[in-house]
Formats: sequence, structure tokens, C-alpha cells
Amino acid sequence: MSLSDRAPFADLTSLTQSVVWPVMPEVGQALIQTLNNDQADTFVICRIIKKDPTLTANLLRMANSALFGLSGQVDTLERAVKVVGLAKVRARALSLCMAQTSPFPIGMDRMAFWRYSLRCAGYAQWLAELCEVDDQEAWLCGMLLRLGDLSVVQARPDLLQGLDTPGMTSAERWQLQRRLVGFDEGEVTAELAQHWDLPQALVRGLRHCAQPLAAPELSRLAAVLHLAARLADNNAVTCQSAAELPNLLLQTLALDSITLLATQPDASAVADVSMFL
Repeated sequence: MSLSDRAPFADLTSLTQSVVWPVMPEVGQALIQTLNNDQADTFVICRIIKKDPTLTANLLRMANSALFGLSGQVDTLERAVKVVGLAKVRARALSLCMAQTSPFPIGMDRMAFWRYSLRCAGYAQWLAELCEVDDQEAWLCGMLLRLGDLSVVQARPDLLQGLDTPGMTSAERWQLQRRLVGFDEGEVTAELAQHWDLPQALVRGLRHCAQPLAAPELSRLAAVLHLAARLADNNAVTCQSAAELPNLLLQTLALDSITLLATQPDASAVADVSMFL
């Protein structure tokens, strides 16, 4: 039986009922509850994170990596918050919680997966800053986006080799997922995000990121994620990759390829995977 001989799932419920969702650690659950809480200050966030010594150590390691781009050593969470901001520290802590709980199928390149996810997150943050979308929500969703792919492969192990083909672009992967499974990874990740009680704006952004212009109502976050995912296919933003982005989507966000090429972040810095080793 070829991959295309199996019928796609009839609906998202059928797909999600065939997988076991990752269990968010207690610290991650507490951090999610602070996302819409304006009273959650540095003391509250640091107190939550410090309940998990391993997470704290990994977060400080991340803070001292190229990902944060700091000069000098950061030796406390409070110092990290003071230097880079509360939202950034919380988003990175949540990403580590999510990475910690996400099982990888045998045969999938774990480091390549996280390297792509970090590029996607970094580009999403950069694009969000250019078009007035919350940059830390964009970073977090960029990190989350491909978690849906893990669930797809869990539901259909026979698709691992087909969906994890080196050189496959995000657009090609989304199209193949929809053809073989019935849904793309963004839609599946949105179900996981809803299961974890992430804010609805993030759920909507993830749900429509593969086809943002087809959504009933345009989510600017979804548009940012779409562009970031496509740019993350390459190690750097190039004239060709910028030119291949959907013009209508760029126009919707008041962006253009010249601006992208002139302001792009350091790809090697945003994709530092040292915290996942």
C-alpha cells in the first residue's frame, strides 16, 4: 500500500483521538496561566520557573547562548529578565517546557527539527517587530509550529519518511500533509495549543498559518508565521527566498523584500540549538 492509498482523517477529532498529547509540566502550565495576567511580574514568573531547577539551569544556559545575544554573563533569572525583558524569558521558558515533553519518533532528526523551529521562531519575532504583531507570541508560536508534525507522525507512522524528507519546503510539507492526512501541522498544533490552554489568539494564528488568506478573518500572527516558516526553510534570507514569498501576504503586512533583505537577523544566532543538546 502506498502512502496515498490510505484515506485522510475525516476530521481533526479523529486525528487527535489517535495520538497521545504531550503532558505540559506543572511549571509550564503555571506559566501559561500568566500569559493573560497583567499582574504577573518578574517576581511571579521567576518564582514559577525556579520550581524546576533543571528548567532554570537550561534557561540560564539559553540566556548565555547566541540566542539571547547578550554581552556578558547572566547568572540569575532576575538578571535575564532585567536585560532582555519578562516576555522573552517567559516565552523561552515555555519553549523549553514544550521541548522537554515532546516525544520524537525513531528516525526523525531531532536537532534538525529544533534548528528549523528556532529559525522559524527567530524569523517570526523579527517579522512581528516589523509589522506591529506581538513579537514574543510570534516567537513562541514559531517554536510550536512543527509540533503538529510530531502528532501527525504519531498518528501515521508510515508517513515519517515522506514528511521528513531533507530539502522539502514548508509549503510542500503542508500540501502533502493535507493530501495524506487531511490537515496541516499548523491545524494540528492549534489543537495541541488549545489542549494546553494557550490564549485563543495564538491558537488562531497557528490554525491558519499554512493558509492565512483562506481564513474567515485574517490573523496577522498567522501571516507572520506563514512567512517565517517559509523563510526558515533556508539558513538565511536570500534574494530568491524573499522573492518567493506571497506578494499579497507581504502587502497585507506592509512588508517588502527589500526591507526583509536589509533587516534580516543573524540566522546562525537565532538557530543556536545548544540548549537542546
